Amino acid sequence: MRLLLVNPNTSVATTAAMVEIARDEAAGCAVIDGLSAPSGAPLITDEAALEAAARAVASLSPEILADGPDGVIVAAFGDPGLDALRAVLPMHVTGIAEAGMAEAGQGGRRFCVVTTTPDLKAAIERTARRHGHAENFAGVWLTPGDPAALMGDPTRLVEALLEACLQAMREADVAAIVIGGGPLAVAARALKDAVGVPLIEPVPCAVRLALKRAEQYRKPPTDLPETSP
Repeated sequence: MRLLLVNPNTSVATTAAMVEIARDEAAGCAVIDGLSAPSGAPLITDEAALEAAARAVASLSPEILADGPDGVIVAAFGDPGLDALRAVLPMHVTGIAEAGMAEAGQGGRRFCVVTTTPDLKAAIERTARRHGHAENFAGVWLTPGDPAALMGDPTRLVEALLEACLQAMREADVAAIVIGGGPLAVAARALKDAVGVPLIEPVPCAVRLALKRAEQYRKPPTDLPETSP
């Protein structure tokens, strides 16, 4: 079995880091390949960049179709381009926000998202509602400071995420915390045992869900829509 991890941002380094984490999760079960967005931003920090990422991911449909993986993972937390890929690809497509929130909210468990991007807070809230978690979603907690600066300092990033997790636990009755962001996958792994509630890592969650879906069945092919020249 083979899964394709699509990074909706343009950072090849981020793609490689997420693929490594995905391969650890899928060890012995699937081959994981990575694909970066052909255009857009190296870090998605606002809704304009999220929309551009969705267009970039959608533009990859012909390449993904020709490649023919058994499943596709959209590896940015807003799941940009998820619906567009699902509309045209024969294989199942899984979003990391979709998978992370599903695992966090199992059995009605109350959960929150901790992330670094204040300008995506509203988009994350919409994503939670879209995936059916309105009642058990406690909200979004944010790290202080500039997201790009944090991403450039891995030690400080882990510290800031931990601070935000602890703040969320003090302020809300949450039973799980999702670290919201594909580029945060390495930091999420470092925090795994540092918080007193289950810490949900969206990339491994997406691998588990994608494998389950791929094993169950493959959707019938759908023709790609015609595009304007």
